[in-house]
Amino acid sequence: MPAQYEHGGERRVALVTAAAGAGIGAAIARRLADDDYDVVITDAHERRCGAFASQLADEHGREFLSMPLDVTDFDAVDAVTRAVVEKRGRIDALVNNAGWSRIEPVAEMMPDTWLRCLDVDLNGTFYAMRCVLPHMIARGSGAIVNISSIAAWETTAEHGAAYSAAKAGVLALTRVAAAENGRHGIRVNAVAPGLIYNDFLRRIYPGAFFDGYAESRSLVGRVGHPQDIADLVSFLVGERAGYITGEVYGISGGVAPNA
Repeated sequence: MPAQYEHGGERRVALVTAAAGAGIGAAIARRLADDDYDVVITDAHERRCGAFASQLADEHGREFLSMPLDVTDFDAVDAVTRAVVEKRGRIDALVNNAGWSRIEPVAEMMPDTWLRCLDVDLNGTFYAMRCVLPHMIARGSGAIVNISSIAAWETTAEHGAAYSAAKAGVLALTRVAAAENGRHGIRVNAVAPGLIYNDFLRRIYPGAFFDGYAESRSLVGRVGHPQDIADLVSFLVGERAGYITGEVYGISGGVAPNA
């Protein structure tokens, strides 16, 4: 049965991919739960997925669905989407947060690296949109936020070509989907973070990448936090952003503005 507000009516439902880690996804899920969304936690790590949903349930005193999901598997994405609609009756917001990267120079990059990055970052975003959009169209409303990156437009070797290409593709996908679906009452936007710190990044980037970043590059004197992204996503899926669609919001502390 659809989740209910305390004072009647259905609670809005948000589906977030890669929501159970230590970074952006979990911050988004927690912020939307604070906004009184019925958040559906999906993640490739089944145990972590269930544990985070249980934690949110303890914090908010209500149940949160958790579903393991590999966004590169279209059939799995379709099955999760159908299950959410069956159990909750609707999907009001979709946040495509799943991402993967391995930095290898183009001249040395293994084809598997290229294909894996595009499969998670770009194909996974498309699969989720492809499965969720028909349900939003049927309801005549919805909001989608795709997590891209400033790597989509930076001229730098820091992010790797595969990741940069995939995230640039996400921006194009966002704009076309916005153009196609505005008449259905659906808004589609993208958020492009700069350096948003979490421990996982230490596995990807050398220590020198972080040294002096806040002092020499950030215009606000610090690196980004997952909550910075979560707050922006909260705004974009909400009614206050009702006239905003097809947009890309960079959030990098001024490191790589996109005009």
